[in-house]
Amino acid sequence: MSNSYQPQKIEPKWHRIWKETGAHKTLQRSEKPKYYCLDMFPYPSGSGLHVGHLRGYVLSDVWARYEKLRGYNVLHPMGWDSFGLPAENDAIKRGIHPRTNTEKNIQNMKRQLEQIDAMYDWSREINTSSPEYYKWTQWIFLKMYKNGLAYRKLVPINWCPSCKTGLANEEVVNGRCERCETPVTKKNLMQWMLRITKYADRLLQDLDKVDWPEKVKTMQTNWIGYSEGAEVIFKAVSAKDEEEFDIPVFTTRPDTLFGATYMVLAPEHELTEKISSPSQEKEVQDYIERSRRVPEAERLAQVKEKTGVFTGAYAINPVNREKIPIWISDYVLLAYGTGAIMAVPAHDIRDFEFATKFHLPIREVICSPGAQRKKDSTPKEAYLEEGELINSGSFNRLSSEKAREKITERLHQRNLGKRAVSYKLRDWVFSRQRYWGEPIPIIYCERCGEIPVPEKDLPVELPQVEKYQPSGTGKSPLENIPEFVNTTCPTCGSPAKRETDTMPQWAGSSWYFLRYPDAHLEKVAFEKETMNYWLPVDMYVGGIEHAILHLLYSRFFTKVLYDQGYIDFDEPFQRLFNQGMVCKRSKRTGKVEKMSKSKGNVVNPDDLVEKYGIDTVRMYELFIGPAELDCEWQDQGIEGVFRFLKKTWDLIPKWEAKPGPEDTETKTRLHLLIRDVTERIEAFKFNTAVSSFMEFVNFLNRSEILARGVDKKTIETFLVLLAPFAPHFCEELWERLGHSQSIFKEKWPLYDPSLVEDRLVRIAVQVNGKLRGTLLLARDTPEEKAVEEARKIEKIRKYLEGKEIKKAVFVPSKIINFVTSQG
Repeated sequence: MSNSYQPQKIEPKWHRIWKETGAHKTLQRSEKPKYYCLDMFPYPSGSGLHVGHLRGYVLSDVWARYEKLRGYNVLHPMGWDSFGLPAENDAIKRGIHPRTNTEKNIQNMKRQLEQIDAMYDWSREINTSSPEYYKWTQWIFLKMYKNGLAYRKLVPINWCPSCKTGLANEEVVNGRCERCETPVTKKNLMQWMLRITKYADRLLQDLDKVDWPEKVKTMQTNWIGYSEGAEVIFKAVSAKDEEEFDIPVFTTRPDTLFGATYMVLAPEHELTEKISSPSQEKEVQDYIERSRRVPEAERLAQVKEKTGVFTGAYAINPVNREKIPIWISDYVLLAYGTGAIMAVPAHDIRDFEFATKFHLPIREVICSPGAQRKKDSTPKEAYLEEGELINSGSFNRLSSEKAREKITERLHQRNLGKRAVSYKLRDWVFSRQRYWGEPIPIIYCERCGEIPVPEKDLPVELPQVEKYQPSGTGKSPLENIPEFVNTTCPTCGSPAKRETDTMPQWAGSSWYFLRYPDAHLEKVAFEKETMNYWLPVDMYVGGIEHAILHLLYSRFFTKVLYDQGYIDFDEPFQRLFNQGMVCKRSKRTGKVEKMSKSKGNVVNPDDLVEKYGIDTVRMYELFIGPAELDCEWQDQGIEGVFRFLKKTWDLIPKWEAKPGPEDTETKTRLHLLIRDVTERIEAFKFNTAVSSFMEFVNFLNRSEILARGVDKKTIETFLVLLAPFAPHFCEELWERLGHSQSIFKEKWPLYDPSLVEDRLVRIAVQVNGKLRGTLLLARDTPEEKAVEEARKIEKIRKYLEGKEIKKAVFVPSKIINFVTSQG
């Protein structure tokens, strides 16, 4: 084996062999235990994949290969999330039809993914915009519709003026469109909704079933937003015609009810126009229009100046029968609670600010125990803590906790309230006024009303059109295609019209993990027997940006299908890992930022693969930093990984040329390597696993080791451990060692605990008191030998170069500190 390391030759060779032998094809059934490793599939962007995207795919591939070596039948599939806003906006930007643009982008990204030779079974490839696939997305919608989980309603929705479509609450970030960052406004539209709120309690409670990062669980918990309290009924009287209305209010503080001195409705509340007095009607209408243009995040902001209008109507406080004015203000949102609040200005900051501005009464009803209060004094700020009731009739002197219980009980006896639970989670707005999405399979008939498309007529295919750009009117572009819109009622045969809204980009991705095990079934979406073998997903890898949207929706779809008996599990992903982003210094701003084309800091992997080979790129993606954290891409850093592979390649023939006996020191080091690499892979500490390989090769490169040689079993074990990280490199060397079978047919090695316990210690190596590296040594290594080994470390040599070492401080089994003349 005299030739040098030439990845440009060996990598295409193994790419071809793996493809020809079907090395990555997964057995549908096996006596081996199954392991389902899944990446969050990408949407096919025109700019292709950069090194930041590849990081997650490399991480999951190392994990999948590791599980294969551990004896599992591994499913590791890939596909394309190709419907929805991202793909359509990309097509509009490029002036290409979404279908053409999507197909072109998929070809490019598939080429890039095939290039890294991840262990994907491409025979199971899926594409959410293919009729073969979205037929079953429509089928799932119909199952929800028939079970009362999909319904149509006129609602004020989030409207993006740039994307010209409605957005779910989850797609609005800080008052802006998640996709284009345009400020979001409100628009009243008839929308399809999914009743995800029916599952709020289970979506919250079942987070205990899954092995997910606590940060993600917390994000989902906060989004679902569970609160305990009371629902209180305020009787309102219309200022127009004295008609009475019940206004339910949810509050977590029924102990403050005696301090409610006014009510506030969201401007969009259905009662606003019904109860307003004729003299206030114009002012109310003007305010409603103005509030539509205020982004939700701004409406919720604590620092925003409070605005509002008196409706002219009043309500009755149910605990003291006091008549209180009803106002409207944009700091109350229709989407939260009931869209109405009881305002207690003495004990709520926003209510206090509003009451102060509009000169409304402020009445204290809670005080800290034993506090002295001046009679009829107006507080200077809101008291937010719990305490003892005052100015609350027969409930005076009760603690807040006891008063909540007693006041709620009194209201319940009078049919004016009850204990209640509230969730911040709202039903999912499922309509989009765009072209590039799954058509919603509903037909409207003047005789029969709303009719679901019969399952035998699925898929309702998206028609090929020339003009697909959003209209901006609140109507889908499909509205203008008579041959699509006009149809026949499946119930009575009369002329009818199709629904023209399409589904959101999240529809296809909410169940795709169920399709991979049988990706091309024609008669059913999936088979239960196959589901019971492969599902749930054992390991799910992707970015934390999907912590709420995609993961919440996927859990919802799974629970619905479980309840309807189609699957036997109700959580889709057992374990979740979120990789950090790869960042780079922006040419435009000079800051280290997330990679993006607009910032001029994107690194294209194609150029790196051509220069260094894919195994070097893979290992550098892993070595760059802790997998769960954001890290900075350094162009020069990849050189070090390439040198490591080259050095290893050059050393193996030297070891093999002089095979030595299995000496105790080498054996101990090998078993320590097995332990460290195994534990670090299990903990997703891939960067330190790579460091272990480098440390081991440095040990075997010592002159005394080269002089006596290295036994073949040590070389083979080392290659098996390295194989998930650098598969082409290890396959080639494995073959050259005389093996005819793939290295991935081997078994993952196990370490002997008796060989590694307390035999070796890791010593910190410092230069002038600063940690610059670590060194693994036998516990009884003498000082002279320890210092000599520390000076051989490449990183330490760099810090010592050109400096005089005044002394080396050695603390056995702990520290070596080099003190130099130029500290």
